[in-house]
Amino acid sequence: MPKRRKDDDRATSLEHLLAAKEIAIVCGSGGVGKTTTAAAAAAMAAASLGGKVLVVTVDPAKRLANALGLEGFGNKEKPVPPDAFKHAGVQPRGELWAAMLDTKESWDALIHLHAPDDETARRILENPLYQNVSGRFVQSHDYIAMERLYEIHTSGDYDLIIVDTPPTRNAIDFLEAPEHMADFFSSRFLRWLTAPARSRVINFASRPFYQVADRILGTQFLQDISEFFMLFQTMYDGFVERARAVDRLLHDRRTTFIVVSTLEHVPVREAEFFIDALDERKFHLGALVLNKVLPHYFLEEDATRVAQRLCSDAPEVAHAVESIVAKPDMVAPVLREIGESFLNFQVVAKREQEQRTELAKLPEVVATVPYFETDIYDMGGLLDLGFQIWGKHD
Repeated sequence: MPKRRKDDDRATSLEHLLAAKEIAIVCGSGGVGKTTTAAAAAAMAAASLGGKVLVVTVDPAKRLANALGLEGFGNKEKPVPPDAFKHAGVQPRGELWAAMLDTKESWDALIHLHAPDDETARRILENPLYQNVSGRFVQSHDYIAMERLYEIHTSGDYDLIIVDTPPTRNAIDFLEAPEHMADFFSSRFLRWLTAPARSRVINFASRPFYQVADRILGTQFLQDISEFFMLFQTMYDGFVERARAVDRLLHDRRTTFIVVSTLEHVPVREAEFFIDALDERKFHLGALVLNKVLPHYFLEEDATRVAQRLCSDAPEVAHAVESIVAKPDMVAPVLREIGESFLNFQVVAKREQEQRTELAKLPEVVATVPYFETDIYDMGGLLDLGFQIWGKHD
């Protein structure tokens, strides 16, 4: 990997930013190209920066998974086949590895890590309640993504790790997941649930709760819940310590965040909220990637004059080309329509420029990506996207 820049230097491009970091967390609302952007940034880093680069992705499109060689794999990292770069006409300086987040597999591994002994781990893993909720337990998808990141980073196997965050209803869920997990283990709710297993004597204040719960859920179900959370509490110290370590890693100077959005109304509002949330929590906001942005030539003065000329002087302009078309009388209307359409798109482009300027106040780098005519389904497409977000942008 290139020489690290000084911490007080602001990055001038995504390449400059990622050259100085060990972790990049790609986040944003659903449907804005977050997963593809994460994969493209990782591919470019492996191709141009060198070193060993890992992208941890969540539920990629099937063709993108095929491009990364992820078919049938879960948490285990594996190298992206060298032929993928070769077919794209690129000889990478480094290696690209990829993994897909498997929530259930990750939780099972976490139980084995934190359980005080093998018997406790076995009882938790075999508990019907655990088997039913481990995929949805207390923001488990958000927490386990950050936990998996910590585990991989601690191994020291990779120079750069890029994480595609899980889709969430609330964009900051995954940021707060470690804190919520630590709070859960010391919560009053958990003490209530484990009280029957701790003692047969229930205080008067809590008795109505258990009487109602017993009538609705049944005694056996309450006992199963109590046993399950009692077992979980044996892992309290390990979970809390790990959750705090994950939080420290997210705030570490080696970690940066990349927000991905389009300039449509709803994604922009969510991106603004997320940028503010990162700033408020003192996370490093390295880059903003704006997808599906209109080309810059809509804002160029010369192009505007051409469009205005087509609108105002269409008959005169048409006269120059009438001899090469079958129906000369249709040339002027078509040219006028083209000019008017350009000017209408220009209004949208100017609005996008204002939105971009407003969003660009906090990120070090702002990159824009135009509309792609086809879906991205192979390494060539990822690198095409990567080139758009990689260099310097004004």
